[in-house]
Amino acid sequence: MLQAFRNFMTRRTISAKVRNRFMNSVSSYKTLKDVRKKTEAARKEEKRPHEVLYFHKVDDPYSHLTIHCINKLQSSFDIVLKPILVGAENLEAVHEPSLYNIYCLEDAKRIAPFYGIDFQADAYPAKDLVAKANSILTAVKSEDFGDVATTVSFALWQGNVSALDELSSAYFSTKSEVKEKLMQGNQIRDAKDYYFGSAFYYEKELYWGLDRLTHLEDRLTELGARNAQENEGVCPIELKAPEKLDSKNKVNLYYYPSLNSPYTFVSTQRVREMKAEYPVNLITKPVLPMLMRSMTIPNFQAKYIISDAAREGRKHYHEMKSIYSPIGKPARKSYSLYPIIDDAGKGFEYIEALLKASFQDGINIGNEDFLEGLVKELQLDWSVIKKDLNTQHWKNALKSNLEDMYAGNCWGVPSFKITDLDGSNPFYVWGQDRMWLLKEEIARRLSNNS
Repeated sequence: MLQAFRNFMTRRTISAKVRNRFMNSVSSYKTLKDVRKKTEAARKEEKRPHEVLYFHKVDDPYSHLTIHCINKLQSSFDIVLKPILVGAENLEAVHEPSLYNIYCLEDAKRIAPFYGIDFQADAYPAKDLVAKANSILTAVKSEDFGDVATTVSFALWQGNVSALDELSSAYFSTKSEVKEKLMQGNQIRDAKDYYFGSAFYYEKELYWGLDRLTHLEDRLTELGARNAQENEGVCPIELKAPEKLDSKNKVNLYYYPSLNSPYTFVSTQRVREMKAEYPVNLITKPVLPMLMRSMTIPNFQAKYIISDAAREGRKHYHEMKSIYSPIGKPARKSYSLYPIIDDAGKGFEYIEALLKASFQDGINIGNEDFLEGLVKELQLDWSVIKKDLNTQHWKNALKSNLEDMYAGNCWGVPSFKITDLDGSNPFYVWGQDRMWLLKEEIARRLSNNS
């Protein structure tokens, strides 16, 4: 019943004002700064230390990466690090479980070397080993968690039973103790409006995985919590690809955006830059927003996504400002023009302009006067383009795009695919925070083919 109600609300025009107000409130930089100011004042008044929570899930591939950095985080900053052992994800936030599990493992394995972390697992660990790992870490004191959890993580993902058995002789918990520990951890996680493992929490803000650790570092540094002798990042990434790549050869870069995605908005500027700086044949393949694919996003997840996307937008100098969500008729009307505009060679430019209107200018992109003006800005003939307005043929195109995206175990947007020019050797990634990995893959391919 609850899901049915959520589906209903995502489609009702009456909810549009509420949705827009929510998105603007959560993305507001002013609101964020006000919250930070208030929380810091309260912390000082209550004479509390800088307490950072870390949510660790033993069979989460991303937790295998983050656990390597918590000791360095603790030594680099004047903080009290409190590890929280958690169990299963909040299933409301896992939209395509089979795709999710496959992709997360592959993604973590691919990015691990760039952080200097060894991760070569071919499958998720067996349930009995997961239970043993949780038993060990349930018995570990907070001050020892970083060292022991790192050792446990290596043993678990390598299937090293003897190493886990040896640790069990020093750290052991009963099944009831483990159950209680995980339940308590999940309750704390839920209370902080989070839903996975591998995340840090500090004073009203969440930071998921290694990708967002720099945001936490920046915040703690601004508060004067960084130790003077520590100047380097906690877990720096080592990239090899150049900022600009010249090559006689090219690759295909497929781009899967959606019109209601704040992360897609954040990505557009860098996609345009990549097109200019790297030898790619850009192919834009839009898909329907998740809320128009019979999916629901719980409020706590939506809050994190929007606030995090706003944070990433500021980082990349592509800030969200005034938001007007295009869910429903605005999106459908805009999508109806995409095929003919794409045939005219302006597909990416059209999507980029629509996202700018929705996430910076607060414009209803379903307004026909706006669409007419945009088409003219793209130097196209409105009298020709408008014949496709409100037609239905775009649906098959977007369905095909979605199927193509799903083929790479990607369900969210923006997603990307790199292929050779003949369409072979596909390489899929999900997320605007993996655009650096696209560059690494392109540089690798073209250096091998030069």
